[in-house]
Amino acid sequence: MTRHDLLALTPDALAALANRGLVKRAAKDLDAGAVPTVDLADDGTLTARFPDDAETVLPAHGGLDTATCTCGAPGKCRHRVGAVLAYQRAQQDTPEPEPEAPATPAAITDEQLLDAFGPHTLKAAETTRRAGYTARLTWPGPDQPATAELPAATVAFLVPGLGYVHTDATGPARDTAIVLATWAFREAPGPGTTTVTVGGTTTEDPLSDALDLTHRVLLDGAGSADAVLRAALQREAKALTRRRAHWPAGALTDLIDQLTRYEDRSAAYDPARLAALLTELPARAAAAAHPHGTPATHILGSEEADATPLTLVRLTGLGARIGTEGDRRTLQLYFAQPETGMVLALQRDWALTEDHSPTGAELANRRIAGCRIASLAAGNTVTEAATRTAARNLKLGTGRLAKTQVLPLGSAWNDLPATLRTTDLDALATHLADLPPSLIRPRITAETLRVIAIAEVTDLGYDPAAQRLEARITAPDGGTALLRVHHRAATPGALEAIETALTAGPHAVAGHLTRHRGDIVIDPTAIHTPTGLTVPDLAPGDDTADLTAAQDPTTTDPVTAALDTAATVCADLAHTGLRRARTPSIARVDTAAAHLARVGLQSAANEFAQLSKALTHEDDTTRITAWTAAALRIHLTAELH
Repeated sequence: MTRHDLLALTPDALAALANRGLVKRAAKDLDAGAVPTVDLADDGTLTARFPDDAETVLPAHGGLDTATCTCGAPGKCRHRVGAVLAYQRAQQDTPEPEPEAPATPAAITDEQLLDAFGPHTLKAAETTRRAGYTARLTWPGPDQPATAELPAATVAFLVPGLGYVHTDATGPARDTAIVLATWAFREAPGPGTTTVTVGGTTTEDPLSDALDLTHRVLLDGAGSADAVLRAALQREAKALTRRRAHWPAGALTDLIDQLTRYEDRSAAYDPARLAALLTELPARAAAAAHPHGTPATHILGSEEADATPLTLVRLTGLGARIGTEGDRRTLQLYFAQPETGMVLALQRDWALTEDHSPTGAELANRRIAGCRIASLAAGNTVTEAATRTAARNLKLGTGRLAKTQVLPLGSAWNDLPATLRTTDLDALATHLADLPPSLIRPRITAETLRVIAIAEVTDLGYDPAAQRLEARITAPDGGTALLRVHHRAATPGALEAIETALTAGPHAVAGHLTRHRGDIVIDPTAIHTPTGLTVPDLAPGDDTADLTAAQDPTTTDPVTAALDTAATVCADLAHTGLRRARTPSIARVDTAAAHLARVGLQSAANEFAQLSKALTHEDDTTRITAWTAAALRIHLTAELH
């Protein structure tokens, strides 16, 4: 009998299952003569006895996770890895027959999955399949394992079968991810298929109840959303989460938050945000019902897991953002997860008082999971206890066994995948232009955060009237972008830190990307310079530095002004309630329509003219339809402008 699964394990596969240090240590021991005696039983069980009296047993099924060793080391050890390497070396002179295990995960049966993981795992996976999910597949080849990139995890079948599977998920989420990956390969028409959509065949409208509730808010305004309505919204948000409609559930949760802020008379209440949420839900409902275009699973978030526990994971710091929401100081730390091509955000907030209003520089020395905030933002974080939510938010464990440490960043930015780091801004601009509207995209916290390599910085200057610093960034392989930063009281040293970094020959910048009039605009979170990483929001400073004056300060163009006016009109109507719209409100709608027409946005002007007429009608459906069409038109036009 031959253990084909052990022979198929490459050094990289063993490193993924254990770690590279153990693989090197085990190989070094074998080279030094510490070779075990290896016995293979008729049932496929491999037993290795080492000179140091350690005995390792590798069962025929289950992989390294089910292996045992008498050395006493918890989890993986050099003896388990050494047993595999020793068996491989012993078989080098033996002709290798055709493998008996399935060549691709598509050959794995549900019976095998049931035997390996049990009925509870298959039931959880079936729930995801009914909701629908998408997977990006890499088929097995001489130098690559079969891999399925799921929304919540990446699963690699290092050898054929279920014995040696590597994924970044842990616990029950790991087993569920393996089942979903297997089904994804099974769903593919054949090798070469790169993307498949599995399940999601339900025809019922999952957002009808949510829309009914949000229409009540839109008709009667924020002031009429009492505790009873907020409780109904909360129940519906939980129901959507149970049905795995994570993005609409998130929109409802944010809507509840805005209504609660208004009830509390909080300065963090934002009518524009309220209007955006009331626009998002009908947009998602319409897009999900459309038979073509973006899959409904993407629009609803039904392929995402609520939370995905992560095994030992390395995260690359991409800076931070300090903000203010009402009476709270907020922090977002950004991390790249190179293995999955994701950007994760860790969030915290602190109460502001009259006597205590910390700036970013003062928060930099505070600790999260035992590590300084400044170190997390600008280093390589290695953690054994982390959880990733559907919105790509990160939670770090804080218990005694939750080990988290920060290492120097080094050149980690250069090793980021192409999905996170770009050297061609023209190609990136094309990619951003091809994205669906933000209203129906995944609700990911740091969705547009990227690292951009810098070849040249020009036109650096500060506009004191707008309190804005700008510079033109050129990428090595072509294209330019506008770096733009506004002064904020919470980060008094940011502008000076950015100017210093941009004049020091920077290598790259990380930041949130938007598009304006065909230009990419970067709001930086970190800048990589020859002396290290600058995190502007955490930099010290007191607003007293003299900044280089802008040569030609930019002004607001008429189209932007018209769009801003129209958006404000929509927000005010949502805040007040469509049923409460009176003559002055209707006159403002007419003024916005005229303004849009003057700058050439005739379609938007027509939508506002229809809204003006609808507000004089008694029919609620007519009012809702007209407001939604006008608000949606303004939102989409602003994104394209």
